[in-house]
Amino acid sequence: MTEREQGAGVPAELPDLVDPVMITAFEGWNDAGEAASSALEHLELSWDAEPLGSIDPEDYYDFQVTRPLVRMAQGVTRRIEWQTTRLSVAKLPGSERHVVLVNGIEPNLRWRSFCGEIIEYVEKLGVTKVINLGAMLTDVPHTRPTPVRGSGYDTESAKKLGVEPSTYQGPTGIVGVLQSQLIENGVPSVSYWAEVPHYVSQARVPKAAIALLMRIEEALDVEVPLGGLPDQAEEWERTVNEMAEADDEVREYVRQLEQQAEDEEEEKPVDLAETSGDEIAADFERYLRRRGGSS
Repeated sequence: MTEREQGAGVPAELPDLVDPVMITAFEGWNDAGEAASSALEHLELSWDAEPLGSIDPEDYYDFQVTRPLVRMAQGVTRRIEWQTTRLSVAKLPGSERHVVLVNGIEPNLRWRSFCGEIIEYVEKLGVTKVINLGAMLTDVPHTRPTPVRGSGYDTESAKKLGVEPSTYQGPTGIVGVLQSQLIENGVPSVSYWAEVPHYVSQARVPKAAIALLMRIEEALDVEVPLGGLPDQAEEWERTVNEMAEADDEVREYVRQLEQQAEDEEEEKPVDLAETSGDEIAADFERYLRRRGGSS
């Protein structure tokens, strides 16, 4: 195990979990269109997650940036609620297996120690795999399905988890740092990044959150009820369509992006010859099982 800065806030006693997987998402730089944080919050509600713990914000957050909130308690007294990174736990639908959900805020300070605390949770809970969710602004059209790219941080782990090794070079956020430290400590880890149109002004992009939830379904072979998200995604797309139609430059730019996406698809045809009939049938059966159908 590699050396790292240890956190001091992990409880000494934690519940015994069954083959747990961890899913993380962090508000801030890693969360374009609030796609990752929205997806994580949706999982918490859909799976009836219960509180597991939280990270003491004192060492990691600048409270002039991440300000505490004043809340009313029983309509009489006020209390201070410190914004921080919280952990919850749930059982995967139709399974005894547990999932640990990390609903986070990108820290302002001491990132290595912050990641060290999360890795301590991973070790003490016996987490077998970590899935990190993120979202980035890119040159993609809002009219097409939201691309989601999976990445690992070395060739061996990426191949094992069915994603591409990361080739990105440049500034990174807490998702990149956490992913790297997990890999260094021998924890199987993968990141899924939704690509959000950079020209969209609306803060929240439910279409991208749905795309991340679909990857969670595939990765864990479980059904994720989408609730009202599809209706929200349709309303979002209608709103962006209206915005684009009202601006000649934006409309032409979207048309160019659509053409670029079509050209890229033509350059990368799907080779079904490499996929066996048994694999196709197995994938279809998993899809039906997640959607409550019969195989």
